[in-house]
Amino acid sequence: MRAGGVDFHVVQHGSGRPVLVLHGAGVDHREAEACFEPALDGAGLRRLYPDLPGHGRTAAPPSLRGADDVVDALLELAQLAGDGEPVLLVGHSAGGYLALAVAQRRPSLVAGLALVCPLLAGTHDVPAHRVVVGDGRLGDEGYRGYLVIQTPSTLERYERYVAPAAAIVDEEAAARIGARWAVRDDGPPYAGPVLVVAGRLDATVGWAAAAEPAGRHPHAALAVLDDAGHALPHEQPEVLRALLQEWLRRVASGG
Repeated sequence: MRAGGVDFHVVQHGSGRPVLVLHGAGVDHREAEACFEPALDGAGLRRLYPDLPGHGRTAAPPSLRGADDVVDALLELAQLAGDGEPVLLVGHSAGGYLALAVAQRRPSLVAGLALVCPLLAGTHDVPAHRVVVGDGRLGDEGYRGYLVIQTPSTLERYERYVAPAAAIVDEEAAARIGARWAVRDDGPPYAGPVLVVAGRLDATVGWAAAAEPAGRHPHAALAVLDDAGHALPHEQPEVLRALLQEWLRRVASGG
């Protein structure tokens, strides 16, 4: 799907109301698909999983000079995905940061917003990484620094859905966009149904900053999960599924 001068590689499943799911930095659509399909499948949704620019099979053209340019491209992608209908937006990590910017900049395009371990402006009180399950000897350095629940099951998920994407990230594009990562915060609070989920042990973005969007947007719910880090969707999948389904019920009821 071409939007904003970017040829987005998008994997789609199902039919119904469109939901656009944005992955974090350093991975691609495969992680988002693995984490969110269990909750979104069977909910009457057309699920769209794009590779963000510079990740997976989506190139980042030189015209993308910062995160604001990525947001502009995502606004066009949301319009295409919705085909005249507001979309649901789900984002993990940096994908949550971009999803929030889309919702604030064009709220009429967004029917509901779910942010999981979002990277946010004003991140603070980030804890040191601490493993709560496992002896810290499984996997490679990337795995051991990402997961706080280190078991053969989470290692299999990491090796299948996370690690393969790291080798194909466009590092030059990531550095170019990352150098201008702050987006314009020129929109009003988003008035639709919002879910914010954070991991108390998140050593990447922390959990404390998640209270800001939960407090700012009038229909936001906040959940901070114990025994979960930045890889919360892999570590607490059943809890995340329940929270997303409650959010979908709020979306369906109009708030």
